[in-house]
Amino acid sequence: MLVQIEKQPAHPRLPDFLRKPQSEFQAVTALKRELRGLHLHTVCESARCPNIHECFSRGAATLMILGNLCTRGCSFCSVPKSKAPLDLDPDEPENVAAQAATMRLRYVVLTSVNRDELTDGGSAHWALTVSALRRALPDAQVETLTPDFNGDLSSVERVLAAGPHVFNHNMETVSRLYSRVRPQADYEQSLKVLRYAKEAHPEILTKSGLRVGLGETHEEVRQLMRDIRHEGLADIATIGQYLQPTRRNRKVARYVEPAEYEEWKAYGESIGFRAVFAGPFVRSSYMADLVAHEASS
Repeated sequence: MLVQIEKQPAHPRLPDFLRKPQSEFQAVTALKRELRGLHLHTVCESARCPNIHECFSRGAATLMILGNLCTRGCSFCSVPKSKAPLDLDPDEPENVAAQAATMRLRYVVLTSVNRDELTDGGSAHWALTVSALRRALPDAQVETLTPDFNGDLSSVERVLAAGPHVFNHNMETVSRLYSRVRPQADYEQSLKVLRYAKEAHPEILTKSGLRVGLGETHEEVRQLMRDIRHEGLADIATIGQYLQPTRRNRKVARYVEPAEYEEWKAYGESIGFRAVFAGPFVRSSYMADLVAHEASS
């Protein structure tokens, strides 16, 4: 008796508008060498961002703290995972500041892995790093792209009190997909993080992003936008295409056509976002300086 094996859905072919040339190999190599010398990581490398050549060539990078091992297993993410990451590097805050100063950055984007095994989720380390950046580059702006700290608002406050100019926490996907895409996260908890940031520090710009092509519908994206704009939780929204970073990660459900991003951008502006950055290659920290300037003007 023959057993019929169910076929997996074919991976959709990458459309031409998602093919990005990568030619700045010298710039990428040089910056990687500098970062490794200070034992630093970038999410650009760990998450296999398609914009890495473009950003590294213009001296832009999203510095990643708390090490390079994440305690969560989101299906879209290629950052290495571990339930027992290495101890925090006490030199990391000053090394991050030194690297940012060497690059003469006017706008610094800082992010981290999740460190759920730490009682404060690494928030004290976050605060030390933001403070070090503010000392080393007093004229620069700092954007913090944080995890949810398991909903611990005292940890969120610790980061905010250090004085970032933009506080970013990504929703990543629509509510219906959380259990499959972000099984260790919670949709309402992430909204709570954004709500606290905006209510406790209204002077700080708030920002959130999502990736599409994971199986969501067009209307679900609009609902998520309404959720993060409700009560002014987020001033800035970013929307970009999910690209499967490795074979171990979730497959792409579909490639979103450029016109659909334009519809979301127009909708977001109509419901009050100060800036909506949407497009196939958009990532939460991509062109973050220009997006923040648009939201501030």
